[in-house]
Amino acid sequence: MTDYKAIVGKGIKVVSTNLDNAEAEGQIWFNSTTGEFKDVVNIEAWSSASPLSTPRFNMGSGNTPVTAGLIFGGSGKSTATENYDGTGWSTGGALGTGRYQLSGFGTQTAGLGAGGYASPSPGDKALVEEYNGTSWSEVNDLPAARRGAAGFGTQTAGAIAGGVPNLNTTLHYDGTNWTSGGTLPAGQDRTEGGGTGTLTAGFLAAGDNRTSFEYDGSSWTAGPSTSSDHDGGSDTGIQTAAITFGGFLSPGSGQVTSTELYNGTSFTTSPATMANGRYGIGNGGFTGTSAFAGGGDKNPGTIADTEEYNSSINVLTAGAWATGGSLNTGRYFLGGTGTQTAGLAFGGFDSSASGKTEQYDGSTWSEQNDLGTARYTIGGAGIQTAALGFGGGPGTKNETEEYNGTSWSEQNNLSTGRRSIGGTGTQTAGLAFGGFTGSISDATEEYDGTSWTNGGALNTARRISSGSGTQTAGLAIGGGPPNTGATEEYNGSAWSESGDLIISRRTGGASNGAGTQTAALYFGGAPGAPSTGTGATEGYDGTSWSTRPSMATARGYIAGAGSQTLALAFGKYPAGAQTEEFTAETSALNIKTVDTTNI
Repeated sequence: MTDYKAIVGKGIKVVSTNLDNAEAEGQIWFNSTTGEFKDVVNIEAWSSASPLSTPRFNMGSGNTPVTAGLIFGGSGKSTATENYDGTGWSTGGALGTGRYQLSGFGTQTAGLGAGGYASPSPGDKALVEEYNGTSWSEVNDLPAARRGAAGFGTQTAGAIAGGVPNLNTTLHYDGTNWTSGGTLPAGQDRTEGGGTGTLTAGFLAAGDNRTSFEYDGSSWTAGPSTSSDHDGGSDTGIQTAAITFGGFLSPGSGQVTSTELYNGTSFTTSPATMANGRYGIGNGGFTGTSAFAGGGDKNPGTIADTEEYNSSINVLTAGAWATGGSLNTGRYFLGGTGTQTAGLAFGGFDSSASGKTEQYDGSTWSEQNDLGTARYTIGGAGIQTAALGFGGGPGTKNETEEYNGTSWSEQNNLSTGRRSIGGTGTQTAGLAFGGFTGSISDATEEYDGTSWTNGGALNTARRISSGSGTQTAGLAIGGGPPNTGATEEYNGSAWSESGDLIISRRTGGASNGAGTQTAALYFGGAPGAPSTGTGATEGYDGTSWSTRPSMATARGYIAGAGSQTLALAFGKYPAGAQTEEFTAETSALNIKTVDTTNI
Protein backbone atom coordinates (compact mmCIF):
# COMPACT_ATOMS: atom_id res chain seq x y z
CA MET A 1 0.00 0.00 0.00
CA THR A 2 1.22 3.51 -0.80
CA ASP A 3 2.59 5.23 2.29
CA TYR A 4 0.29 8.16 3.20
CA LYS A 5 2.94 9.90 5.30
CA ALA A 6 5.44 9.80 2.44
CA ILE A 7 2.90 11.54 0.17
CA VAL A 8 1.56 14.30 2.44
CA GLY A 9 4.45 14.63 4.88
CA LYS A 10 2.53 13.66 8.01
CA GLY A 11 0.80 10.63 9.44
CA ILE A 12 -2.93 10.00 9.83
CA LYS A 13 -4.31 11.57 13.00
CA VAL A 14 -6.48 9.52 15.34
CA VAL A 15 -9.21 11.68 16.92
CA SER A 16 -12.42 11.06 18.85
CA THR A 17 -14.27 13.88 17.06
CA ASN A 18 -13.90 15.14 13.51
CA LEU A 19 -11.30 17.83 12.79
CA ASP A 20 -12.34 21.42 12.34
CA ASN A 21 -11.86 23.54 9.23
CA ALA A 22 -8.31 24.70 9.96
CA GLU A 23 -6.98 21.18 10.62
CA ALA A 24 -9.03 19.13 8.18
CA GLU A 25 -8.26 20.58 4.77
CA GLY A 26 -5.87 18.46 2.72
CA GLN A 27 -5.61 15.40 4.95
CA ILE A 28 -7.28 12.18 6.06
CA TRP A 29 -7.94 11.35 9.73
CA PHE A 30 -9.31 8.38 11.68
CA ASN A 31 -12.35 8.96 13.89
CA SER A 32 -11.94 6.48 16.75
CA THR A 33 -15.55 7.01 17.89
CA THR A 34 -17.10 5.90 14.59
CA GLY A 35 -14.20 3.66 13.51
CA GLU A 36 -13.97 5.37 10.12
CA PHE A 37 -11.39 7.22 8.05
CA LYS A 38 -12.55 10.73 7.15
CA ASP A 39 -11.58 13.57 4.85
CA VAL A 40 -13.14 16.73 3.45
CA VAL A 41 -14.30 16.99 -0.16
CA ASN A 42 -14.74 20.12 -2.26
CA ILE A 43 -18.31 20.77 -3.35
CA GLU A 44 -19.78 23.11 -5.97
CA ALA A 45 -23.32 24.32 -5.39
CA TRP A 46 -25.78 27.19 -5.71
CA SER A 47 -27.75 27.99 -2.56
CA SER A 48 -30.68 30.29 -1.88
CA ALA A 49 -29.92 33.64 -0.25
CA SER A 50 -31.80 36.78 0.83
CA PRO A 51 -33.89 38.46 -1.90
CA LEU A 52 -33.51 41.92 -3.40
CA SER A 53 -35.81 44.49 -1.85
CA THR A 54 -37.19 45.28 -5.34
CA PRO A 55 -37.66 42.64 -8.09
CA ARG A 56 -36.04 43.78 -11.34
CA PHE A 57 -33.74 42.79 -14.21
CA ASN A 58 -31.22 44.32 -16.61
CA MET A 59 -29.38 46.06 -13.77
CA GLY A 60 -25.84 47.38 -13.78
CA SER A 61 -23.36 45.54 -11.54
CA GLY A 62 -19.94 46.23 -10.08
CA ASN A 63 -16.94 43.92 -10.38
CA THR A 64 -17.02 43.00 -6.70
CA PRO A 65 -16.50 40.18 -4.22
CA VAL A 66 -19.59 38.37 -2.94
CA THR A 67 -19.30 40.11 0.43
CA ALA A 68 -19.38 43.63 -1.06
CA GLY A 69 -21.72 43.47 -4.06
CA LEU A 70 -23.24 46.42 -5.92
CA ILE A 71 -26.21 46.54 -8.31
CA PHE A 72 -28.11 49.56 -9.62
CA GLY A 73 -30.86 50.62 -12.00
CA GLY A 74 -32.86 48.01 -13.88
CA SER A 75 -36.27 47.39 -15.39
CA GLY A 76 -38.92 50.05 -14.89
CA LYS A 77 -36.24 52.73 -15.26
CA SER A 78 -35.27 52.04 -11.67
CA THR A 79 -33.00 54.42 -9.76
CA ALA A 80 -32.52 51.91 -6.94
CA THR A 81 -29.08 50.89 -5.70
CA GLU A 82 -28.61 47.86 -3.48
CA ASN A 83 -25.53 46.59 -1.66
CA TYR A 84 -24.90 42.92 -0.84
CA ASP A 85 -22.81 41.88 2.18
CA GLY A 86 -22.91 38.12 1.61
CA THR A 87 -25.99 37.81 3.83
CA GLY A 88 -28.58 40.34 2.67
CA TRP A 89 -29.25 43.45 0.60
CA SER A 90 -29.27 47.02 1.93
CA THR A 91 -30.32 50.25 0.25
CA GLY A 92 -27.75 52.59 -1.29
CA GLY A 93 -28.05 56.03 -2.87
CA ALA A 94 -30.39 56.49 -5.85
CA LEU A 95 -29.13 56.97 -9.40
CA GLY A 96 -29.65 60.46 -10.74
CA THR A 97 -31.35 59.03 -13.85
CA GLY A 98 -33.26 55.75 -13.74
CA ARG A 99 -32.49 53.38 -16.60
CA TYR A 100 -31.92 49.74 -17.51
CA GLN A 101 -29.52 47.73 -19.70
CA LEU A 102 -26.75 49.93 -18.33
CA SER A 103 -23.13 48.81 -18.00
CA GLY A 104 -21.32 48.76 -14.70
CA PHE A 105 -17.94 48.23 -13.13
CA GLY A 106 -16.02 49.17 -10.00
CA THR A 107 -16.67 48.47 -6.33
CA GLN A 108 -19.33 49.06 -3.71
CA THR A 109 -17.64 52.31 -2.65
CA ALA A 110 -16.28 53.34 -6.07
CA GLY A 111 -18.64 52.20 -8.81
CA LEU A 112 -19.65 53.43 -12.24
CA GLY A 113 -22.80 53.12 -14.37
CA ALA A 114 -22.64 53.94 -18.07
CA GLY A 115 -25.22 54.22 -20.85
CA GLY A 116 -28.45 52.27 -20.68
CA TYR A 117 -31.97 52.78 -21.92
CA ALA A 118 -34.90 54.89 -20.74
CA SER A 119 -37.82 56.21 -22.76
CA PRO A 120 -38.91 58.63 -24.13
CA SER A 121 -37.05 58.62 -27.42
CA PRO A 122 -34.17 58.65 -27.94
CA GLY A 123 -34.09 55.83 -25.41
CA ASP A 124 -30.38 54.91 -25.62
CA LYS A 125 -28.32 56.96 -23.18
CA ALA A 126 -24.74 58.25 -23.11
CA LEU A 127 -25.09 59.31 -19.48
CA VAL A 128 -22.39 58.21 -17.01
CA GLU A 129 -22.57 58.36 -13.21
CA GLU A 130 -19.99 57.57 -10.51
CA TYR A 131 -20.83 56.13 -7.08
CA ASN A 132 -18.87 56.87 -3.88
CA GLY A 133 -20.63 54.36 -1.65
CA THR A 134 -23.31 56.85 -0.66
CA SER A 135 -24.43 58.89 -3.67
CA TRP A 136 -24.20 59.07 -7.47
CA SER A 137 -22.85 62.05 -9.43
CA GLU A 138 -22.80 62.73 -13.17
CA VAL A 139 -19.42 62.71 -14.93
CA ASN A 140 -18.31 62.82 -18.59
CA ASP A 141 -20.72 61.14 -20.99
CA LEU A 142 -19.88 58.29 -23.35
CA PRO A 143 -18.84 59.47 -26.83
CA ALA A 144 -22.08 57.90 -28.13
CA ALA A 145 -25.18 56.43 -26.54
CA ARG A 146 -25.32 52.66 -26.06
CA ARG A 147 -27.02 50.01 -23.97
CA GLY A 148 -26.37 46.38 -23.08
CA ALA A 149 -22.56 46.59 -23.18
CA ALA A 150 -20.24 44.42 -21.09
CA GLY A 151 -18.37 46.13 -18.26
CA PHE A 152 -15.20 45.31 -16.33
CA GLY A 153 -12.41 46.94 -14.32
CA THR A 154 -12.34 49.66 -11.67
CA GLN A 155 -13.72 53.18 -11.45
CA THR A 156 -10.35 54.66 -12.53
CA ALA A 157 -9.33 51.89 -14.93
CA GLY A 158 -12.45 50.37 -16.46
CA ALA A 159 -13.95 49.51 -19.82
CA ILE A 160 -17.21 48.75 -21.61
CA ALA A 161 -17.42 46.69 -24.79
CA GLY A 162 -20.11 45.84 -27.33
CA GLY A 163 -23.76 46.74 -26.92
CA VAL A 164 -26.52 48.28 -29.00
CA PRO A 165 -26.82 49.81 -31.54
CA ASN A 166 -24.63 47.08 -33.13
CA LEU A 167 -21.40 48.25 -31.58
CA ASN A 168 -18.26 46.14 -31.36
CA THR A 169 -16.04 48.90 -30.01
CA THR A 170 -14.39 49.11 -26.58
CA LEU A 171 -14.16 52.27 -24.52
CA HIS A 172 -11.66 52.84 -21.68
CA TYR A 173 -12.34 55.04 -18.64
CA ASP A 174 -9.52 56.54 -16.56
CA GLY A 175 -11.63 58.16 -13.88
CA THR A 176 -12.24 61.26 -15.98
CA ASN A 177 -12.27 60.63 -19.74
CA TRP A 178 -13.34 57.98 -22.21
CA THR A 179 -10.92 56.80 -24.93
CA SER A 180 -11.11 54.15 -27.65
CA GLY A 181 -9.76 50.65 -27.07
CA GLY A 182 -9.72 47.39 -29.01
CA THR A 183 -12.43 46.22 -31.38
CA LEU A 184 -14.36 42.98 -31.06
CA PRO A 185 -14.56 40.92 -34.27
CA ALA A 186 -17.38 41.78 -36.66
CA GLY A 187 -20.73 40.35 -35.60
CA GLN A 188 -19.72 40.27 -31.93
CA ASP A 189 -21.78 43.18 -30.65
CA ARG A 190 -22.40 41.19 -27.42
CA THR A 191 -25.80 42.64 -26.65
CA GLU A 192 -26.77 41.84 -23.04
CA GLY A 193 -23.17 40.79 -22.45
CA GLY A 194 -21.46 40.07 -19.17
CA GLY A 195 -17.79 40.92 -18.70
CA THR A 196 -15.39 40.63 -15.78
CA GLY A 197 -11.74 41.06 -14.86
CA THR A 198 -9.52 44.11 -15.15
CA LEU A 199 -8.77 46.65 -17.87
CA THR A 200 -5.61 44.78 -18.89
CA ALA A 201 -6.96 41.28 -18.25
CA GLY A 202 -10.62 41.31 -19.18
CA PHE A 203 -12.89 38.38 -19.98
CA LEU A 204 -16.19 38.13 -21.85
CA ALA A 205 -18.30 35.02 -22.46
CA ALA A 206 -21.95 35.79 -21.71
CA GLY A 207 -23.79 37.45 -24.60
CA ASP A 208 -25.29 36.84 -28.03
CA ASN A 209 -22.56 34.42 -29.09
CA ARG A 210 -21.04 31.40 -27.34
CA THR A 211 -17.48 32.45 -28.22
CA SER A 212 -15.43 33.83 -25.34
CA PHE A 213 -12.86 36.64 -25.57
CA GLU A 214 -9.88 37.81 -23.54
CA TYR A 215 -8.73 41.42 -23.44
CA ASP A 216 -5.16 42.58 -22.77
CA GLY A 217 -5.86 46.29 -22.54
CA SER A 218 -5.56 46.94 -26.26
CA SER A 219 -6.95 44.01 -28.25
CA TRP A 220 -9.39 41.11 -28.01
CA THR A 221 -8.45 37.47 -28.62
CA ALA A 222 -11.07 34.81 -29.31
CA GLY A 223 -11.14 31.87 -26.92
CA PRO A 224 -13.13 28.64 -26.63
CA SER A 225 -16.92 28.51 -26.79
CA THR A 226 -19.26 27.84 -23.89
CA SER A 227 -21.37 24.69 -23.97
CA SER A 228 -24.64 26.58 -23.47
CA ASP A 229 -26.03 29.90 -24.61
CA HIS A 230 -25.67 32.54 -21.93
CA ASP A 231 -27.36 35.45 -23.69
CA GLY A 232 -28.26 37.93 -20.96
CA GLY A 233 -26.18 35.90 -18.52
CA SER A 234 -23.30 36.89 -16.28
CA ASP A 235 -19.52 36.62 -16.07
CA THR A 236 -17.71 36.94 -12.74
CA GLY A 237 -14.19 36.29 -11.50
CA ILE A 238 -10.88 37.00 -13.20
CA GLN A 239 -9.46 36.18 -16.62
CA THR A 240 -7.83 32.95 -15.44
CA ALA A 241 -10.62 31.88 -13.09
CA ALA A 242 -14.02 33.01 -14.35
CA ILE A 243 -17.58 31.82 -13.85
CA THR A 244 -20.31 32.18 -16.51
CA PHE A 245 -23.94 31.48 -15.58
CA GLY A 246 -27.57 32.20 -16.37
CA GLY A 247 -29.05 33.80 -19.48
CA PHE A 248 -31.60 32.56 -21.98
CA LEU A 249 -31.65 30.24 -24.98
CA SER A 250 -33.12 31.06 -28.37
CA PRO A 251 -36.60 32.66 -28.14
CA GLY A 252 -39.12 30.28 -26.65
CA SER A 253 -36.51 27.78 -25.43
CA GLY A 254 -36.33 28.88 -21.80
CA GLN A 255 -33.71 30.11 -19.38
CA VAL A 256 -30.25 28.74 -18.68
CA THR A 257 -29.48 27.19 -15.29
CA SER A 258 -26.00 25.89 -16.14
CA THR A 259 -22.73 27.19 -14.71
CA GLU A 260 -19.45 27.07 -16.65
CA LEU A 261 -15.96 27.56 -15.26
CA TYR A 262 -13.06 29.06 -17.24
CA ASN A 263 -9.44 28.45 -16.19
CA GLY A 264 -7.75 30.70 -18.73
CA THR A 265 -7.63 27.94 -21.32
CA SER A 266 -10.91 25.99 -21.42
CA PHE A 267 -14.43 25.73 -20.05
CA THR A 268 -15.80 22.94 -17.89
CA THR A 269 -19.45 22.59 -16.94
CA SER A 270 -19.95 22.70 -13.19
CA PRO A 271 -22.26 20.16 -11.53
CA ALA A 272 -23.87 23.16 -9.81
CA THR A 273 -27.04 24.45 -11.46
CA MET A 274 -29.14 27.47 -10.54
CA ALA A 275 -32.56 26.91 -9.02
CA ASN A 276 -33.90 29.77 -11.15
CA GLY A 277 -32.70 30.16 -14.72
CA ARG A 278 -32.87 33.84 -15.60
CA TYR A 279 -31.35 36.67 -17.61
CA GLY A 280 -30.56 40.31 -16.89
CA ILE A 281 -28.98 39.33 -13.55
CA GLY A 282 -27.34 41.56 -10.96
CA ASN A 283 -24.09 39.80 -10.13
CA GLY A 284 -20.80 39.78 -8.29
CA GLY A 285 -17.88 37.53 -7.41
CA PHE A 286 -14.19 38.16 -7.99
CA THR A 287 -12.34 34.99 -7.00
CA GLY A 288 -13.55 32.38 -9.47
CA THR A 289 -14.76 30.24 -6.57
CA SER A 290 -17.82 32.23 -5.49
CA ALA A 291 -20.52 34.38 -7.09
CA PHE A 292 -23.99 35.75 -6.49
CA ALA A 293 -26.96 36.20 -8.80
CA GLY A 294 -29.60 38.73 -7.76
CA GLY A 295 -32.93 39.32 -9.46
CA GLY A 296 -33.46 38.82 -13.19
CA ASP A 297 -36.26 37.77 -15.50
CA LYS A 298 -37.55 34.23 -15.95
CA ASN A 299 -39.49 35.26 -19.09
CA PRO A 300 -42.09 35.92 -18.01
CA GLY A 301 -41.69 36.88 -14.40
CA THR A 302 -39.33 39.39 -12.85
CA ILE A 303 -37.92 37.99 -9.61
CA ALA A 304 -36.10 39.23 -6.51
CA ASP A 305 -34.49 35.87 -5.67
CA THR A 306 -30.78 35.74 -4.87
CA GLU A 307 -28.58 32.68 -5.23
CA GLU A 308 -24.95 32.16 -4.24
CA TYR A 309 -22.42 29.90 -5.96
CA ASN A 310 -19.60 28.42 -3.90
CA SER A 311 -16.79 26.02 -4.69
CA SER A 312 -15.63 25.09 -1.23
CA ILE A 313 -14.99 22.36 1.30
CA ASN A 314 -17.88 23.85 3.27
CA VAL A 315 -21.54 23.02 2.78
CA LEU A 316 -23.72 26.13 3.07
CA THR A 317 -27.26 25.75 4.35
CA ALA A 318 -29.28 28.78 3.34
CA GLY A 319 -31.18 30.79 5.92
CA ALA A 320 -34.89 30.02 5.88
CA TRP A 321 -38.20 30.05 7.73
CA ALA A 322 -39.82 26.69 8.54
CA THR A 323 -43.24 25.80 9.90
CA GLY A 324 -43.45 25.38 13.67
CA GLY A 325 -46.21 24.22 15.99
CA SER A 326 -49.44 26.23 15.93
CA LEU A 327 -50.73 28.29 18.83
CA ASN A 328 -53.60 26.67 20.68
CA THR A 329 -55.57 29.92 20.34
CA GLY A 330 -55.16 31.85 17.12
CA ARG A 331 -54.96 35.61 17.66
CA TYR A 332 -53.36 38.90 16.65
CA PHE A 333 -52.19 42.03 18.50
CA LEU A 334 -50.50 39.65 20.98
CA GLY A 335 -47.36 40.07 23.04
CA GLY A 336 -44.30 37.89 22.66
CA THR A 337 -40.84 37.36 24.14
CA GLY A 338 -38.26 34.65 24.88
CA THR A 339 -36.22 32.47 22.56
CA GLN A 340 -36.96 30.11 19.69
CA THR A 341 -36.99 27.08 21.98
CA ALA A 342 -38.46 28.89 25.00
CA GLY A 343 -40.95 31.39 23.62
CA LEU A 344 -43.87 33.11 25.32
CA ALA A 345 -47.13 34.39 23.78
CA PHE A 346 -49.61 36.38 25.86
CA GLY A 347 -52.72 38.48 25.40
CA GLY A 348 -54.01 39.48 21.98
CA PHE A 349 -57.35 39.54 20.23
CA ASP A 350 -59.39 36.63 18.86
CA SER A 351 -63.07 37.51 19.09
CA SER A 352 -62.38 39.81 22.05
CA ALA A 353 -59.49 40.86 24.25
CA SER A 354 -57.60 37.77 25.40
CA GLY A 355 -55.63 36.89 28.51
CA LYS A 356 -54.37 33.60 27.04
CA THR A 357 -50.74 32.72 27.79
CA GLU A 358 -48.81 29.98 25.97
CA GLN A 359 -45.25 28.66 26.19
CA TYR A 360 -43.26 27.23 23.26
CA ASP A 361 -40.63 24.51 23.71
CA GLY A 362 -39.25 24.50 20.18
CA SER A 363 -42.00 22.32 18.72
CA THR A 364 -45.32 22.82 20.52
CA TRP A 365 -47.25 25.48 22.42
CA SER A 366 -48.80 24.68 25.83
CA GLU A 367 -51.42 26.74 27.64
CA GLN A 368 -50.50 28.38 30.93
CA ASN A 369 -52.27 30.62 33.43
CA ASP A 370 -53.95 33.65 31.88
CA LEU A 371 -52.98 37.28 32.34
CA GLY A 372 -54.75 38.93 35.25
CA THR A 373 -56.13 41.54 32.82
CA ALA A 374 -57.13 40.40 29.33
CA ARG A 375 -55.84 42.83 26.70
CA TYR A 376 -54.45 43.33 23.21
CA THR A 377 -51.62 45.45 21.69
CA ILE A 378 -49.76 44.73 24.91
CA GLY A 379 -46.08 45.56 25.40
CA GLY A 380 -43.65 42.85 26.46
CA ALA A 381 -40.11 42.17 27.68
CA GLY A 382 -38.04 39.47 29.36
CA ILE A 383 -37.76 35.72 28.94
CA GLN A 384 -40.15 32.75 29.20
CA THR A 385 -39.63 32.33 32.94
CA ALA A 386 -39.28 36.03 33.83
CA ALA A 387 -41.47 38.11 31.54
CA LEU A 388 -43.11 41.51 31.72
CA GLY A 389 -46.45 42.58 30.17
CA PHE A 390 -47.65 46.19 30.24
CA GLY A 391 -50.21 48.56 28.75
CA GLY A 392 -52.65 47.50 26.04
CA GLY A 393 -56.29 47.84 25.16
CA PRO A 394 -59.25 48.07 24.96
CA GLY A 395 -58.99 51.62 26.13
CA THR A 396 -55.59 52.77 27.36
CA LYS A 397 -54.53 50.41 30.11
CA ASN A 398 -51.65 51.11 32.49
CA GLU A 399 -51.56 47.72 34.25
CA THR A 400 -48.19 45.94 34.54
CA GLU A 401 -47.82 42.23 35.23
CA GLU A 402 -44.83 39.96 35.84
CA TYR A 403 -44.70 36.29 34.77
CA ASN A 404 -42.59 33.69 36.62
CA GLY A 405 -42.94 30.79 34.19
CA THR A 406 -46.25 29.67 35.72
CA SER A 407 -48.47 32.60 36.58
CA TRP A 408 -48.83 36.40 36.32
CA SER A 409 -48.82 38.84 39.24
CA GLU A 410 -49.85 42.50 39.20
CA GLN A 411 -47.17 45.16 39.73
CA ASN A 412 -46.98 48.96 39.80
CA ASN A 413 -48.71 50.64 36.87
CA LEU A 414 -47.22 52.55 33.97
CA SER A 415 -47.16 56.31 34.56
CA THR A 416 -49.38 56.78 31.49
CA GLY A 417 -51.92 54.24 30.29
CA ARG A 418 -51.64 53.39 26.60
CA ARG A 419 -52.26 50.68 24.06
CA SER A 420 -50.30 49.70 20.94
CA ILE A 421 -47.12 50.11 22.99
CA GLY A 422 -43.61 48.96 22.07
CA GLY A 423 -41.32 47.20 24.50
CA THR A 424 -38.00 45.44 25.08
CA GLY A 425 -35.51 44.66 27.85
CA THR A 426 -35.82 42.37 30.86
CA GLN A 427 -38.24 41.87 33.75
CA THR A 428 -36.06 43.97 36.04
CA ALA A 429 -34.91 46.48 33.42
CA GLY A 430 -37.78 46.95 30.98
CA LEU A 431 -38.33 49.63 28.36
CA ALA A 432 -41.74 50.88 27.12
CA PHE A 433 -42.09 53.39 24.29
CA GLY A 434 -44.63 54.95 21.97
CA GLY A 435 -48.23 53.79 21.85
CA PHE A 436 -51.64 55.45 21.81
CA THR A 437 -53.02 57.50 24.68
CA GLY A 438 -55.82 59.19 22.72
CA SER A 439 -53.11 60.49 20.42
CA ILE A 440 -49.91 58.87 19.15
CA SER A 441 -47.23 58.98 21.84
CA ASP A 442 -43.48 59.59 21.84
CA ALA A 443 -43.14 58.85 25.57
CA THR A 444 -40.64 56.37 27.03
CA GLU A 445 -40.77 54.72 30.44
CA GLU A 446 -38.17 52.57 32.23
CA TYR A 447 -38.96 49.74 34.67
CA ASP A 448 -36.56 48.71 37.45
CA GLY A 449 -38.39 45.62 38.66
CA THR A 450 -40.62 47.65 40.95
CA SER A 451 -41.77 50.90 39.37
CA TRP A 452 -41.75 52.94 36.16
CA THR A 453 -39.93 56.26 35.59
CA ASN A 454 -39.90 58.56 32.57
CA GLY A 455 -37.12 58.27 29.99
CA GLY A 456 -36.16 60.23 26.88
CA ALA A 457 -38.83 60.88 24.21
CA LEU A 458 -38.79 59.17 20.79
CA ASN A 459 -37.87 61.39 17.86
CA THR A 460 -40.80 59.92 15.91
CA ALA A 461 -44.04 59.27 17.83
CA ARG A 462 -45.51 55.89 16.84
CA ARG A 463 -47.78 53.04 17.80
CA ILE A 464 -47.72 49.27 17.18
CA SER A 465 -43.95 49.39 16.78
CA SER A 466 -41.51 46.68 17.73
CA GLY A 467 -38.49 46.57 20.02
CA SER A 468 -35.21 44.75 20.51
CA GLY A 469 -32.21 44.98 22.83
CA THR A 470 -31.94 46.22 26.41
CA GLN A 471 -32.98 49.19 28.52
CA THR A 472 -29.62 50.89 27.93
CA ALA A 473 -29.09 49.68 24.35
CA GLY A 474 -32.57 49.36 22.84
CA LEU A 475 -34.19 49.64 19.44
CA ALA A 476 -37.59 51.02 18.41
CA ILE A 477 -38.54 49.73 14.97
CA GLY A 478 -41.28 50.74 12.53
CA GLY A 479 -44.86 51.56 13.51
CA GLY A 480 -47.29 54.27 12.48
CA PRO A 481 -49.43 55.85 11.31
CA PRO A 482 -48.41 57.15 8.86
CA ASN A 483 -46.25 54.36 7.45
CA THR A 484 -42.79 54.56 8.93
CA GLY A 485 -39.65 52.50 8.62
CA ALA A 486 -37.94 54.73 11.19
CA THR A 487 -35.50 53.00 13.50
CA GLU A 488 -34.21 54.62 16.69
CA GLU A 489 -31.52 53.55 19.17
CA TYR A 490 -31.79 54.17 22.93
CA ASN A 491 -28.72 54.63 25.13
CA GLY A 492 -30.46 54.62 28.49
CA SER A 493 -31.44 58.28 28.40
CA ALA A 494 -32.06 59.46 24.84
CA TRP A 495 -33.13 58.15 21.43
CA SER A 496 -31.15 58.77 18.21
CA GLU A 497 -32.26 58.10 14.66
CA SER A 498 -30.60 55.30 12.72
CA GLY A 499 -31.08 53.58 9.35
CA ASP A 500 -34.68 53.07 8.20
CA LEU A 501 -36.22 49.73 7.35
CA ILE A 502 -35.90 48.96 3.64
CA ILE A 503 -39.56 48.00 3.34
CA SER A 504 -41.65 50.39 5.45
CA ARG A 505 -44.41 48.67 7.39
CA ARG A 506 -47.02 50.75 9.18
CA THR A 507 -48.07 48.41 11.96
CA GLY A 508 -47.77 44.99 13.46
CA GLY A 509 -44.36 43.73 12.44
CA ALA A 510 -42.38 41.80 15.03
CA SER A 511 -38.78 41.64 16.18
CA ASN A 512 -36.69 39.12 17.99
CA GLY A 513 -37.13 39.51 21.73
CA ALA A 514 -33.65 38.13 22.43
CA GLY A 515 -32.04 40.34 19.80
CA THR A 516 -29.61 43.14 20.49
CA GLN A 517 -29.14 46.72 19.37
CA THR A 518 -26.48 45.55 16.90
CA ALA A 519 -28.09 42.26 15.80
CA ALA A 520 -31.86 42.54 15.41
CA LEU A 521 -34.37 40.87 13.10
CA TYR A 522 -37.68 42.37 11.96
CA PHE A 523 -40.36 40.42 10.11
CA GLY A 524 -43.94 40.69 8.89
CA GLY A 525 -46.24 43.66 9.31
CA ALA A 526 -49.12 45.33 7.51
CA PRO A 527 -48.03 47.99 5.01
CA GLY A 528 -51.64 48.92 4.22
CA ALA A 529 -55.04 47.65 5.33
CA PRO A 530 -54.96 45.05 8.14
CA SER A 531 -55.45 42.20 5.68
CA THR A 532 -52.40 43.16 3.61
CA GLY A 533 -49.58 41.49 5.50
CA THR A 534 -46.04 40.87 4.30
CA GLY A 535 -43.56 38.05 4.83
CA ALA A 536 -40.56 40.33 4.33
CA THR A 537 -37.69 39.93 6.80
CA GLU A 538 -34.77 42.26 7.49
CA GLY A 539 -31.66 42.13 9.67
CA TYR A 540 -30.01 45.07 11.50
CA ASP A 541 -26.27 45.36 12.14
CA GLY A 542 -26.22 48.43 14.36
CA THR A 543 -26.21 50.83 11.43
CA SER A 544 -28.47 49.66 8.62
CA TRP A 545 -31.02 47.04 7.58
CA SER A 546 -30.54 44.36 4.93
CA THR A 547 -32.90 41.73 3.52
CA ARG A 548 -33.27 38.19 4.80
CA PRO A 549 -35.36 35.24 3.48
CA SER A 550 -39.09 35.92 3.68
CA MET A 551 -41.62 34.07 5.80
CA ALA A 552 -43.80 31.56 3.99
CA THR A 553 -46.95 33.29 5.23
CA ALA A 554 -47.44 37.02 4.68
CA ARG A 555 -48.98 38.51 7.83
CA GLY A 556 -49.39 41.50 10.06
CA TYR A 557 -50.11 42.19 13.74
CA ILE A 558 -47.90 39.31 14.86
CA ALA A 559 -45.49 38.69 17.74
CA GLY A 560 -41.90 37.48 17.77
CA ALA A 561 -39.13 36.04 19.89
CA GLY A 562 -35.59 34.72 19.57
CA SER A 563 -32.29 36.02 18.24
CA GLN A 564 -31.13 37.28 14.85
CA THR A 565 -30.04 33.75 13.89
CA LEU A 566 -32.81 31.75 15.62
CA ALA A 567 -36.13 33.59 15.63
CA LEU A 568 -39.81 32.81 16.13
CA ALA A 569 -42.91 34.43 14.56
CA PHE A 570 -46.45 33.62 15.72
CA GLY A 571 -50.06 34.76 15.31
CA LYS A 572 -51.51 36.93 12.51
CA TYR A 573 -54.50 39.00 11.39
CA PRO A 574 -57.23 37.76 11.25
CA ALA A 575 -56.92 35.51 14.30
CA GLY A 576 -54.30 33.02 13.08
CA ALA A 577 -52.34 30.37 14.97
CA GLN A 578 -49.43 29.95 12.52
CA THR A 579 -45.88 29.75 13.86
CA GLU A 580 -42.68 29.94 11.82
CA GLU A 581 -39.08 29.40 12.93
CA PHE A 582 -36.14 31.22 11.34
CA THR A 583 -32.65 29.76 11.12
CA ALA A 584 -29.87 31.89 9.63
CA GLU A 585 -27.37 30.58 7.08
CA THR A 586 -24.94 28.02 8.46
CA SER A 587 -21.69 26.56 7.16
CA ALA A 588 -20.19 23.15 7.92
CA LEU A 589 -17.32 21.07 6.56
CA ASN A 590 -18.26 18.64 3.80
CA ILE A 591 -16.88 15.63 5.65
CA LYS A 592 -16.94 12.28 3.86
CA THR A 593 -16.15 8.74 4.93
CA VAL A 594 -13.17 7.29 3.05
CA ASP A 595 -13.94 4.00 1.31
CA THR A 596 -11.25 1.58 2.48
CA THR A 597 -12.73 -1.48 0.80
CA ASN A 598 -10.04 -1.73 -1.86
CA ILE A 599 -7.10 -0.48 0.21
